[in-house]
This record gives sequence, C-alpha cells and structure tokens, in this order.
Amino acid sequence: MTQPIRVLQVFSILNRGGGETMIMNYYRHIDRSRVQFDFLVHREEPGAYEEEIKTLGGRIFRIPPITSPVRHARAVRAFFDDHPEFRIIHGHVSELGYFIYREAAKRHVPCIIAHAHNARCSLDLKWPFRALLKRLIRSYISCGMTCGLDAARWLFGKKLAASALMLNNAVDAQAYRFSDARRQAEREMMGWQNHWVIGNVARFSPQKNHHLLIKLFSRVLQRRPDALLVLVGDTRGDVYESVRSQVEKLGLTQHVQFLGSRNDVPDLLQGMDVYCAPSLYEGLSVSMVEAQAAGLHLITSTGVPEEVRLMPNSVSFLSLNESIEHWVERLLSPYERKDTYAEICQAGFDIVENASHLQQFYLDQASTKN
Repeated sequence: MTQPIRVLQVFSILNRGGGETMIMNYYRHIDRSRVQFDFLVHREEPGAYEEEIKTLGGRIFRIPPITSPVRHARAVRAFFDDHPEFRIIHGHVSELGYFIYREAAKRHVPCIIAHAHNARCSLDLKWPFRALLKRLIRSYISCGMTCGLDAARWLFGKKLAASALMLNNAVDAQAYRFSDARRQAEREMMGWQNHWVIGNVARFSPQKNHHLLIKLFSRVLQRRPDALLVLVGDTRGDVYESVRSQVEKLGLTQHVQFLGSRNDVPDLLQGMDVYCAPSLYEGLSVSMVEAQAAGLHLITSTGVPEEVRLMPNSVSFLSLNESIEHWVERLLSPYERKDTYAEICQAGFDIVENASHLQQFYLDQASTKN
C-alpha cells in the first residue's frame, strides 16, 4: 500500500487559536490515506488539539521557543538531522519561522510554505526583531500562503503578496448551520433562556481588545438588564487576569461568563444573539467566519479587513474612534437571523471543497518537487 505524503505543520502551540482551528478543519476533511499531517511546536506543554491529532494519525514534535535563539536554532538543526523525510513544510508562525525556513532551505527542502494569518502584530519591544525576521524569511520560502490580502502584504510585502496563494479560513458550514430548534435547545442547556446573549470567541490577547468589549457591555447592560456577555477562550495569562479584574471592578461578575477553551463552539454560537469582536486588527478571523456561518450579526472594528464580510449585511464595521454609545446602538439594532449555509458555500468558505483543493496542492508539490 502506498504511504501518504507527510506534511510538517509548524505552530507555537496547538491550542484553539485561529490558525490552529483552521488547519484542524482541513486536517479532518482531507483524505489522510493520501496526505498526513505532522506537527512541530515550540512549547513543552500539550495543546488542546494534541489528542485529536494523535487519533487522526499525526505525530507531534517539540523544540524550544525562539525566546532563546541559539538554543532554538540548535534544536531546529537537530530536528532536520533526525527527520530528513519532510519535503513539504507549512509554517503558521509568521516571521518566527525564520530559523526553520532557513534550515529547510539549506537542506534543499523543495516546498517551504509560510502562511500569513494576521494583518500585523502588536508594537512592543520585540517589534524591531520581528520586523527584521519578516524581511529575512522571504528569501527562504518557496511559497507564500494567506487568508487575505492584508495579511499577505504585512508578512510578504506588496510584491510577494501579489503571488501568494489564497487559502480560505473555511469551516464545516453544516456544523454551524442555524436552526431555531437547535438554538432553543442550546439556550436551555446553558441556562440562557431569559438572557440576550452577546458572544465573543477569541484568545485573551491585546489584539482582541477585550477591555473595550467589557466597557461596551457595561453600557449595553444599562439599556438591557437581561444582557449576558459570553467569552469563549483560554483563561490563562495576564490579559485574562486583567479582563477578569475589570469585570469585577465594574460589578459585572454575575453578567459575564468566562467559558474557557471549548470544543462545542458551533453549539454555543447557536445560543447567542449577537457577536461582537472589537479587535485592533485581524487577518481574516476564523471565529468571524464561524459567527456568520451560524447566522449571527457580527459587530467588529474597521481594523478587520472588509474581506471578512461573506454576505451582504452580515457584518457591521465600526471605527474604534467611534463613541461607545454608537457601538451600543449598533449592538442593539434589530437583525433578522437566518440559515446562511448556502451563502457560506457560495462565498467559498465551506471546508469540504477547500480541503480537496489543499490536498491536491500538496500532492502536486510532492509529485513535481521530488
């Protein structure tokens, strides 16, 4: 029996972030007898998707994070010494894949993919270092892949962005398909029957702008005492602790639910009434695709690319410079929810067809670059 080609997917950690969720959607739907994924991560602690990956036949390898560049580079070399079998590398760590891409290029790995997931990163002390690596990786990769044009331009520059391959952040549209019966069942199970639920699914990081979301919700609650804010995302780290403290100081503890990392997001979205994501910036967010697939009205910022709007009127973009009252008015505005399955498929964001395209891309790379 012919063995499947093995593609090395590179991540920092395999938690339920946007890029990780996207690649898991593809992994579940490819023909794994022909294409199999393995994963190289930069953390010792196990991620949320690791057990599922193992059941799907994937292997997980670990190297130290790039916070120690010398140690990291040494581990990268040792990894390729031990695993010369990988001929396709698909990186999802933006410019932080520099050492991996450089080493792979030295060893003449024929297909080295850098995948742009974000439109930019936060300005901090690491910014000059990351800006340098972003430019350096461009000479080592053989293919740029992206979720959207803004993300491609940020990582690859305007010239290379024009040739980057678009890979939609596709979802299982059937799993998110809205129905009123499913909505009512989920609301009963979660105890949301008497609440008007604002939802958000995102990791707790400065980019996601949770502090503004809490301020918005505080004002919404003054207008709608039945309002409930549901936050889905890993409850670890300084940002989470800061947001939790903000909720307590504003006296909102009884009105905000922190659900942590969940594997039932399609069901949770059914029970929500509106989705709010005032991100500072995004590439093309998987969670925002999921919200529209569930028929929710998405309220987001103009820091999010227009590409995220998959159908007319499904998304409202507001400037972060707008008043809180303006945001509140938009959140409270009426919206007719409906089954959007056909529109999601028509927009090209159903996973079945997209997985077939990615699978064929890998097979073509394997056949032409051996």
